[in-house]
Amino acid sequence: MKEVTKEVYLKWYEDMLLWRKFEDKLAALYIQQKVRGFLHLYNGQEAVLAGALHAMDLTKDKMITAYRNHVQPIGMGVDPRRVMAELLGKATGTSKGMGGSMHIFSKEHRFYGGHGIVGGQIPLGAGLAFGDKYNGTGGVTMTYFGDGAARQGSLHEAFNMAMLWKLPVVFIVENNGYAMGTSVERTANHTDIWKLGLGYEMPCGPVDGMNPVKVAEAMTEAIDRARRGDGPTFLEMKTYRYRGHSMSDAQLYRSKEEVEEYKKIDPITQVLDVILDQKFATQEEIEIIDQRVKDLVEECAQFAEESPYPETQQLYDVVYEQENYPFTPHKL
Repeated sequence: MKEVTKEVYLKWYEDMLLWRKFEDKLAALYIQQKVRGFLHLYNGQEAVLAGALHAMDLTKDKMITAYRNHVQPIGMGVDPRRVMAELLGKATGTSKGMGGSMHIFSKEHRFYGGHGIVGGQIPLGAGLAFGDKYNGTGGVTMTYFGDGAARQGSLHEAFNMAMLWKLPVVFIVENNGYAMGTSVERTANHTDIWKLGLGYEMPCGPVDGMNPVKVAEAMTEAIDRARRGDGPTFLEMKTYRYRGHSMSDAQLYRSKEEVEEYKKIDPITQVLDVILDQKFATQEEIEIIDQRVKDLVEECAQFAEESPYPETQQLYDVVYEQENYPFTPHKL
């Protein structure tokens, strides 16, 4: 694994804090009805992304996930201002305001969504990996899904084909304890989701998803295996979300005490504790990072709010152009 240095810890802290504060701002904008539709926040799960990015090669590796998908593209290199604009439905967004919260996408940065169909991205991730193997790119696809999606039949089909063809893919279930409002204990007679990989003789196991070091270790091993041509791995990231399934979730299925207990192992706090204990930064230097994050989030919000909404013509520009049907002229 790449060494976890002082610089890595400082980057983890700043990145995870940005992701948290970015979504806190989105929550505020949602309440003001500036973000429409659904809004599924990642608060609490940041270590899963931070650790994975440390293990990935962003020049060729890909990522695909479900609809809790705002901070992943930022981590992959997408301008956070464009992500915020997309959430507000603005023309400067990553999909020109046509995708919204659940469909962030960036081909340039190899982030392939953002999928609203539960579990729909699992076979798509295997397909992306097939493309890399077929074309010999050396890339590996990180395919994320939630504990609820682990009960979809398409998972088994994708697992079977991925093992049969030794596809360069890492399947990651982010087990945050609840599929919407249904606990893992109520969806199957087993709670160790990672064991689903055993039926396909796929390397699999549980990972502490609240600790970016543990995530990076597991992801490095899985990515190295895939890049060698030895096929997929299935990892269960045991994590937790501090907010509801979406902003409209009343969270009646869990107690406030449970949430507070998990906040004691907040991934951002864990990283900050290491930074201060190891004297990687002073309190004053941490405050500078905090202010830099705050300023960037405000800049993103200002950019999004001041950006224009798409013109009506764009509805015609984002469909296929047909040469022998000239009645819907395209501008794009």
